[in-house]
Amino acid sequence: MNTIYIDTHCHLNFKRFNKTRDQAVMEAQRQGVGACIVPGTDIISSQKAVEIAAQYPQVYAAVGVHPHHVYVSQQSTVNSSQSEDRSQKTDMEELEKLVIHPKVVAVGEVGLDRHEYEETKYENYQISEEFMQAQKSYFRSQINLAKKYEKALILHNRETKRELLAVLGEEWAESMRFRTVFHCSEPDEELLAYAQVHNIYIGIDGDVTYGGDKAQFALKVPLELLVLETDSPFLLPEPLRAQKLYPNTPSNIPLIAQCIADIKGVAVEEVARATTENARKLFHL
Repeated sequence: MNTIYIDTHCHLNFKRFNKTRDQAVMEAQRQGVGACIVPGTDIISSQKAVEIAAQYPQVYAAVGVHPHHVYVSQQSTVNSSQSEDRSQKTDMEELEKLVIHPKVVAVGEVGLDRHEYEETKYENYQISEEFMQAQKSYFRSQINLAKKYEKALILHNRETKRELLAVLGEEWAESMRFRTVFHCSEPDEELLAYAQVHNIYIGIDGDVTYGGDKAQFALKVPLELLVLETDSPFLLPEPLRAQKLYPNTPSNIPLIAQCIADIKGVAVEEVARATTENARKLFHL
């Protein structure tokens, strides 16, 4: 297969793939996915991402603490009896040990999140201003970790656009141009405008196949700023979602590429070429 794709965001480190990881990696390769980036969401999953990247030549890792999981550290601060006592200082020390691994190409996924999750392992999870301040502190530290070690930055943003852009603006460095991506970008024209000014890539996932705002947004994103993601095992693209063929895997990247090609009225080979070139530039592959 001559068409080569890169899945810039797939959680092969999640337990959903514990029994099928080999199969998922091999099937992705058969479908023309030449590389996969596996991001961390906390210290344990970051360690797992590095282990997986070391095992497969075509898999690379990102390490970071997702804003949702900052909750552990924040609760440890306000409640000294917390069973899982973690501090930001400890987490940053652990990430710094991981980020120097040769298969680690990014810090991520990191950012801000105000979504009130109904399904979470954390008891009494709620978005307080203290929690948001803790998220911002982690976010700043991880931006600086990416800058220090010259790694790409994978950004998570959910219902926090203005706050996220404010922090980015304060921490921005020219070295972050073409080394930053809005993962699973919200379909927001202000985010796109910011991305265009700052040369930030836009991650498009399987939900683009559902139509609606994501499809309209994908039409507006120039190919030179677009990268493909599955966010496996989530966001299963159509027609597989209708068939309930879960979980999503990196092998489904061609479905996303074809949908984008149809939306833009270009050949799928053009989408593959541009997004693969972008991903290589983003992660220095």
